[in-house]
Amino acid sequence: MGIVFDIQHFSIHDGPGIRTIVFLKGCPLKCKWCHNPEGISINADLSFINERCIGCGNCFNVCRQNAHIIKDGLHLIDWKLCNRCGECVEVCYAKALKLSGMQMSTEEVISEVMRDVDFYKDSGGGITLSGGEPFMQHEFAADILKKAKKEGLNTVVETCGYAPFEVLEKALPYVDLFLYDYKATDGSMHRELTGVDNTLIISNLYGLHDKKANIILRCPLIPNYNDTEEHLMGISRLTRELPLLQGAEIQPYHSLGIPKLEQFGIESGWLLKAETPAKKLQDDWTKKLKKYGARLING
Repeated sequence: MGIVFDIQHFSIHDGPGIRTIVFLKGCPLKCKWCHNPEGISINADLSFINERCIGCGNCFNVCRQNAHIIKDGLHLIDWKLCNRCGECVEVCYAKALKLSGMQMSTEEVISEVMRDVDFYKDSGGGITLSGGEPFMQHEFAADILKKAKKEGLNTVVETCGYAPFEVLEKALPYVDLFLYDYKATDGSMHRELTGVDNTLIISNLYGLHDKKANIILRCPLIPNYNDTEEHLMGISRLTRELPLLQGAEIQPYHSLGIPKLEQFGIESGWLLKAETPAKKLQDDWTKKLKKYGARLING
């Protein structure tokens, strides 16, 4: 059993072909640009989209914490009172309320993923585990991957790499591709931006490479934060020193995580509000990376 906060069908961005992405709860990092902040906590999170509320009052009637309130004529949630029990979700016919994080068995996950098996066969797709960080629930993740391989599915894991190496090594026989995040070259900057040092992450990357793992390096770039010369050179150096890497994939910053903060009642002070980089800036990144000898997937 494990905790899943979303299952997304028909994705074409997180691995080859048409894929189903299974998002697992929990992450040891707290990246300041996180686009899935509801995936950080291992516990369930409640989301509320006020625009969908039809004012039926059912949630007020069932909430034992009196967390649903009216303020200045608006239906709001007092997040300090809410215990994320989900009872209000069950009576919200307008689907303005949703509980993000449900207990599922590996069999339930595989059953859901196998609904689209014909699309995987035609496109070379399969299942991608994402999060959060899948290896926060490493036994659950490994069991999903093992059962997926028994079904003949292509398997991909999107990971920040912050886990004991034996955890990654245990899953390795069942992973066709690691999408491996590389967020900052300088250790202190990595800690500032994510909350943890990058020593273990880099060590695990080399360890997986030595085990002949199939890896794409994923590099989120945030203007005026980690788009430094040092980091661009660091990305390039890794693609040169690790010849079995497929290459590096640049991921320009986007602000999709910001609207979720209010929706999930998550305190917003830690999430940065950078600008989405213009195409010219992205082109400049690509030119510099190529100048430093980087092997790029998308440039």
